[in-house]
Amino acid sequence: MFTRSIRNTALSIILALGAVMPAYAETFVFTAIPDEDETKLVERFRGVADYLSEQLDVEVRYIPVKSYAAAISAFRNNQVQLAWFGGLSGVQARALVEGSEALAQGVEDQEFYNYFIAHKSTGLERSDTLSDDVRGKTFTFGSKGSTSGRLIPEYHIRKTFGEAPEEVFERVGFSGNHTRTLRLVEAGTYEVGALNYKVWEKELEDGNIDTDSVKIIWKTPAYPNYQWSIRGDVNERFGEGFKERVKQALLALDDPKLLESFPRSGFVPASNDDYEPIQDVAEQLGIID
Repeated sequence: MFTRSIRNTALSIILALGAVMPAYAETFVFTAIPDEDETKLVERFRGVADYLSEQLDVEVRYIPVKSYAAAISAFRNNQVQLAWFGGLSGVQARALVEGSEALAQGVEDQEFYNYFIAHKSTGLERSDTLSDDVRGKTFTFGSKGSTSGRLIPEYHIRKTFGEAPEEVFERVGFSGNHTRTLRLVEAGTYEVGALNYKVWEKELEDGNIDTDSVKIIWKTPAYPNYQWSIRGDVNERFGEGFKERVKQALLALDDPKLLESFPRSGFVPASNDDYEPIQDVAEQLGIID
């Protein structure tokens, strides 16, 4: 009788706990390409994780990665289910995961562009075209896998000069991200570089650019860029309609502080078809098959 009483009491406690504790659910994990300093990215995307967790009623976690390739691999291997990609990395990642989709892009990502910048020692001035005067200078891209840090700048260099960057410039490097490109050109380590306009404008707004040392010399034509991409199997893992809920949560993100950290004014719907121009350029340059 005493043993049965203990067993019944224990069962009652377990049932009571079950009534108040949430059911077990998998963690929804996302990442982002490392296009800026890691500390900035961690602050930004931890805020996004908190927002998505509230909106989706699941645990959401952001994990940083060290390279564009690592972000693509994490997406392919289902270590993350959502990622903030650039145009090229998104095309590459979605090609590896059947049914994956571009869900949302920044308002500004519909017509993104690059700045080519130069150190004051070059004497280069802003022009409506990419001037032949950059020939023979030292030049730095951002990351090798970046749309705005490598793909688009290289496309325009080849289109303008009919030659590979290594034939146009005295020395070509890869800084790793847009912020470092800015710092290297500002310091004169490289004479010319290319970075996305959003990083330039944010650093300028924050007072982090010595405009006596570095200036914009050319602005590229517009192209589609960053987007949120999601794996095609998330509904199977997190429940019917989950993909659409993620999309709507991203489109509804209106926290001024979070948006400013991107920086974007908001998010709008995106589709895989929006990024066909990026795929076409990447194929022309032999970056993807």
